[in-house]
Amino acid sequence: MRLTPLIAAIACAALAACTTNPYTGESQASKTAAYGLGAAAVCGLVGALDSKKAARNAALGCGIVGAGVGAYMDAQEKKLREQLQGTGVRVVRDGDNIRLVMPGNITFNTDSYQLRADFYPVLNSVGLVLAKYADTTIRITGHTDDRGSRQYNLTLSEKRADSVANYLVTRQVARDRMFVEGVAFDQPIADNGTAAGRAENRRVELYILPRTG
Repeated sequence: MRLTPLIAAIACAALAACTTNPYTGESQASKTAAYGLGAAAVCGLVGALDSKKAARNAALGCGIVGAGVGAYMDAQEKKLREQLQGTGVRVVRDGDNIRLVMPGNITFNTDSYQLRADFYPVLNSVGLVLAKYADTTIRITGHTDDRGSRQYNLTLSEKRADSVANYLVTRQVARDRMFVEGVAFDQPIADNGTAAGRAENRRVELYILPRTG
């Protein structure tokens, strides 16, 4: 009977492996199971075989190890999609990494690195998830279009990325988890020859990367 928590953990992992992502319609089956099932069993065993408070805390604190990288990032992606639906921020899954694309027109006014006040609630939602899922590192990258000198745009893109990082700190996201950079117009995702393309290129991207070490 003392193994019940372990059995429950394994059952939950197996059920999670058979679910369908409600946002993409894609099956989450094999990836979650492959990354998470064995590790979840190990962490569940800690709590099941030893009733000491320290052992229970260790089991609860397994985090990314207990859930497995894939399952841990799946859960975080789900929360982010729920929180950011309809905000204009795109959530992109790249393997075990998550990328948030924040368009410049909703984050900053033209030629400014001060966050728009109406964007605070969006960052509050992002911060809530990042603070909860702490077993990750975060790279925040500022991008611009190609109007103006490279040095001007490099400075602007760095300050915009820094503004996002500083705000997230106020939402209890540790600054030592973050790497901040500006790349000016070096990494366009659209044609700078059109107004629409330049608008796409003006953005801040936030990469959420699993920390397993």
